[in-house]
Amino acid sequence: MTGTQFGIFTVGDVTPDPTTGRTPTEAERIRDTVAIARKVEEVGLDVFATGEHHNPPFVPSSPTTLLGYVAAVTERIILSTSTTLITTNDPVKIAEDFSVLQHLADGRTDVMLGRGNTGPVYPWFGQDIRQALPLTVEHYGLLRRLWREEVVDWDGKLRTPLQSFTLAPRPLDGIPPFVWHGSIRSPEIAELAAYYGDGYFANHIFWPASHTRTMIELYRQRFEHHGHGTPEAAIVGLGGHVFIRPNSQDAVREFRPYFDNAPVYGHGPSLEEFSSLTPLTVGSPQQVIEKTLGFREYAGDYQRQLFLVDHAGLPLKTVLEQLDLLGGEVVPVLRKEFAVGRSPDAPDAPTHQSLLRARDAEAASQSPQSPQSPQSPQSPQSPQTTGS
Repeated sequence: MTGTQFGIFTVGDVTPDPTTGRTPTEAERIRDTVAIARKVEEVGLDVFATGEHHNPPFVPSSPTTLLGYVAAVTERIILSTSTTLITTNDPVKIAEDFSVLQHLADGRTDVMLGRGNTGPVYPWFGQDIRQALPLTVEHYGLLRRLWREEVVDWDGKLRTPLQSFTLAPRPLDGIPPFVWHGSIRSPEIAELAAYYGDGYFANHIFWPASHTRTMIELYRQRFEHHGHGTPEAAIVGLGGHVFIRPNSQDAVREFRPYFDNAPVYGHGPSLEEFSSLTPLTVGSPQQVIEKTLGFREYAGDYQRQLFLVDHAGLPLKTVLEQLDLLGGEVVPVLRKEFAVGRSPDAPDAPTHQSLLRARDAEAASQSPQSPQSPQSPQSPQSPQTTGS
């Protein structure tokens, strides 16, 4: 699993099927999500990721519970989130939940942090939405320390202090889960990811390519500024939304009622308008391949591509057929083409094992027997959150 990882993310919506009028139960939607994750592994994809929502019509209010179950019924795929709310979840609980998940999944997990897009979630969890960015910065600074330090003494502005706190269990092999910072529109999040040398994930399903280009270029420039390597060495992920049929006309005809009634973008621009302005791809496998390959023109060589395939009331049978086409006809071609002309500075997608190897190699290079021990780049005093 090198170069670019391919997988799917789900937002876990419970939406009526506009062609039949039937709405699945919450139990059905959760079971179907597990079936989708198992199919992701079966067809040879790399990643399954779930969102986090705390309101109807969504079911993934406890992502690590779901991923822990999926870990027991899969063997290979990476289990991630497509948003863990760093603002309204307590960082101590995030640290605990993902450390446990790491051990259950034998390291097959990472995490994507974000602020979410539901304003009322802040008071539901005792927070003030006006503090969204300060919460993000403070909570994440604490989360990093919890995963990396044996005993943590901490005092901040937005939660009670910690005194002599030790996380249990500790991260597997002493390696914290790799962190992606997910964002749709906020340059401050690109800056935060760059400051720490973490991954930056552009949601990439609502906005035009010009916006995604701007955000990724900012992240790459700031990644270099903060001393983590060249811009090409930055870790980038993209979202996307596809609906595939062997024939493009069939894909458009079949998907149109789902698009027109989708809870997040239905009743707005037409399917054709939305497809021309955003990364949404509805068509044949070849059309999906061509449009996805075009992402490199403005994102550069990147490490993770996740597709949304189960939104807007699509029945499970249709979703599994999408995965068969992705795994059988689309992703094998993308893997080959993404390897062509790849920058030598572009790293492979991070995994637990690659992070473990990198740590061991660094430790070996800094041992007393080593003739030269490279110095780590100096970090600035504090992360900037102005998007500068």
